[in-house]
Amino acid sequence: MSTTDPQALENLCINTIRILSADAIQQANSGHPGMPMGAAAMAYTLWTKYLKHNPQDPAWVDRDRFVLSAGHGSMLLYSLLHLTGYDLSLDEIKRFRQWGSKTPGHPERGHTAGVEVATGPLGQGFSNGVGMAIAEAWLAAKFNKPGHTVVDHHTYAICGDGDLMEGITQEAASLAGHLQLGKLIYLYDHNRITLAGGTDLCFTEDVAKRFEGYGWQTIAVEDGNDTAAVAAAIEQAKAETSRPSLILVKTHIGFGSPRKHDNFSSHGSPLGEDELLATKKNLGWPSTEKFFLPEESVAHFREAVPAGAAAEAEWKTRFEAYRAAFPAEAAEFELFFSGKLPEDWAADLPKWTPADKAMATRVAGGEVLNALAKRIHNIMGGSADLNPSTNTALKGEGDFQPVVEGASNMGAVGGVWGYGGRNVAFGVREHAMGAAVNGMAAHGGILPFAATFMVFSDYVKPSIRLAALSQLKTFWVFTHDSIGVGEDGPTHEPVEQLAGLRSIPGLTVIRPADATETAEAWSFAVQHNGPTLFALSRQNLPHLDRSSAKAGGVANGAYVLADSEGSPDVILIGTGSEVQLCVAAQAKLKTYGVKARVVSMASMNLFEAQDTAYRESVLPKAIRARVTVEAGTTFGWDRWAGTDGAMIGLNRYGASAPGDEIMKRLGFRAENVTAAALRVLGRNEEAEKEANADLEFAVVAPMHHA
Repeated sequence: MSTTDPQALENLCINTIRILSADAIQQANSGHPGMPMGAAAMAYTLWTKYLKHNPQDPAWVDRDRFVLSAGHGSMLLYSLLHLTGYDLSLDEIKRFRQWGSKTPGHPERGHTAGVEVATGPLGQGFSNGVGMAIAEAWLAAKFNKPGHTVVDHHTYAICGDGDLMEGITQEAASLAGHLQLGKLIYLYDHNRITLAGGTDLCFTEDVAKRFEGYGWQTIAVEDGNDTAAVAAAIEQAKAETSRPSLILVKTHIGFGSPRKHDNFSSHGSPLGEDELLATKKNLGWPSTEKFFLPEESVAHFREAVPAGAAAEAEWKTRFEAYRAAFPAEAAEFELFFSGKLPEDWAADLPKWTPADKAMATRVAGGEVLNALAKRIHNIMGGSADLNPSTNTALKGEGDFQPVVEGASNMGAVGGVWGYGGRNVAFGVREHAMGAAVNGMAAHGGILPFAATFMVFSDYVKPSIRLAALSQLKTFWVFTHDSIGVGEDGPTHEPVEQLAGLRSIPGLTVIRPADATETAEAWSFAVQHNGPTLFALSRQNLPHLDRSSAKAGGVANGAYVLADSEGSPDVILIGTGSEVQLCVAAQAKLKTYGVKARVVSMASMNLFEAQDTAYRESVLPKAIRARVTVEAGTTFGWDRWAGTDGAMIGLNRYGASAPGDEIMKRLGFRAENVTAAALRVLGRNEEAEKEANADLEFAVVAPMHHA
């Protein structure tokens, strides 16, 4: 087949996306054909006429970012990547959703060339895009100079009805509107169908009015197959520089299928062999052969290869001119995107001694973060309206805000006002904050952090999980990490959160015991290529004496903080604020003639990653008498307590009272740790004397049974 008619070629290309997607889904006997078939025309228009990208260099820093927020329609993205010349072969398309393929059921960052973020959980991609637009705006404000523009790209996404129902999307849309992210352009695949039926069952709001209320420009396209109308809408969106744009495109799910057109059955199931053949006939497809790709269509899509190479080459020429005019700025720009740290990054890290005044690890964390930010100029982030409590404000670095004529600088942390500020006020939007931070990290050039109270990590967890899945270099600062929160009571006192977060593969969770360990935790995090989570205290903690500590530290996960003379009889293992209880118990046990070792286990997963010799040096298998202490659920601690040890934890919720009183009443005191140690050593009579009778809820969970 050959054609010189532009309209016929365009139709052929659009149908190529549809049929290739449907073929792959049918071969897998699994997937979502409806969305790729319905959205093919608008995706074709964006990718062939507007998207600035280089298939031969998916990491080009000034490329437009494209997010398929409706990640269930992954074959739409895979078809576009293959057809436009990315490193995604037809063989991989044929292996859609199969073991080891580069075409998993939902897009995964780092797994497939050209995939910017992992999407599928609806609303995540939409919110990632907001973070990408924040990153672009900040980098542009920092590096662009008069006559020298080196950062100038858009963030595009295709989202669906399900995306716009999710609460995270509403949080992110509100933030984007406030920030006036004019380079954020979303195409809404408004097919009015969900997996369970029509959207009239549950989603009848006026989406355009809602987004207008958020401060977005909204543009309606009545026919999603009208590529001229889609193009005009994108042009209008690009022309609007002070508002993000939502293009509402009416499409037909399963377009081209005689029986499944506009039918929810095409949302999440293959068309079926007979219906696939009928669809090919209905669309005038030139072959019944599986995975047939017309040469004219492929050639047209592959024009993206030389076009992308030329666009990047032109940018490189501009960047060299920029380098000549601004060598220091050019060097810093390249450093940011290299993922490396400046040589002097640790020069200002604070140090403490045991004689210093007690300090909450949230306060220490703030001092460390600010010291790092002075040297690492692309650390950027914020909290969910809790900067004064999480201590995560970057002093003197200003607020990331739109520059509005006549606006005051009332909320600015420092002197910078506008997109150059490094403090992002996410507002009370924990979930969107998490996804936006992931988007900032995925964009590149920024080391982003998010902060809130530990108990609200539940609101952020889906985004943390995707950060771990994608190994994004993100920092999660969760303060108020235990029942030590105190008067706010059990609604604000995390108990089970740490166990859940530790269970996430690829996430490094660190609960430092004092200010020094907090500095070590941050030092690890900025050098680690993956997400790091900090669990920090509200209450003040003493600076621990390390004069007898053995080799190791936070980067090793656990280390011997204080040892006995000679082989220990018992090992006391604590984290965070409870390590001080282990230290105090060690001294009390000495009066009983018991030799105790104190181990600070700041990070279980980092300790697990150490070699056998190191783990044995800290927790010798021969020493079976162990006590673990943490003001949270005992879930997961049995591994370290062993079959002959005991766990002191909290398998209940907290209470409302001063934090010190709650700790004592719920069993977190040196006497209880001492009693537990004596008990595992079989010295029950002495243990009973040590454990005070006035403890209302002393939770000691022996691992062995009488």
